[in-house]
Amino acid sequence: MKIGLFFGTFNPIHVGHLIIAEVMAESTDLDEIWFIVSPHNPFKDQLKLAHAFDRYKMVELAIVDHPKFRVKDIEFHLPRPSYTVHTLAFISDKYPQHEFVLIIGEDNLHSFPKWKNSHEILKHHQLYVYPRPNTKKSELKDHHMVVWTKAPLFDISATFIRNAIRNHQSIRYMVTKDVSDYIKRKKLYI
Repeated sequence: MKIGLFFGTFNPIHVGHLIIAEVMAESTDLDEIWFIVSPHNPFKDQLKLAHAFDRYKMVELAIVDHPKFRVKDIEFHLPRPSYTVHTLAFISDKYPQHEFVLIIGEDNLHSFPKWKNSHEILKHHQLYVYPRPNTKKSELKDHHMVVWTKAPLFDISATFIRNAIRNHQSIRYMVTKDVSDYIKRKKLYI
């Protein structure tokens, strides 16, 4: 199978993530989308993250009824911080029967050369890139391993959602009902 790996802290997972994954599942040659919950992204402040198990559970709740979506805790069992190159090596060894593709936003393509061993990733894995608003052009835009996909532009962020929660504002329609209920029940982001 050809599997799209959608890495993220998912702090929390929101409709923007889900719509991008749905577009990838329906309009590309990917057989499945695996949401890889990152316990600690080296580019993000760990103190602002909900517990990794809570973020995993929210992804699980958000995708439970989708036949092509899976959530994976692979990076929970790897050294931290999580580097994509290490995760890809681990996944490729564990599941040699699959071909893995990275799903990334256009904003991440611009910073991709700064990722640990990015050149090594591009030797073995395609990048399926979805558009993001207000992004700089990347030096990799014409790279043979970069596949541009069509997807709606979203300017919704987990930061916006967390701030709305802290300010006692509604997050309705920004996250699924199950995720919203989980956030309330666990008193996350307040």
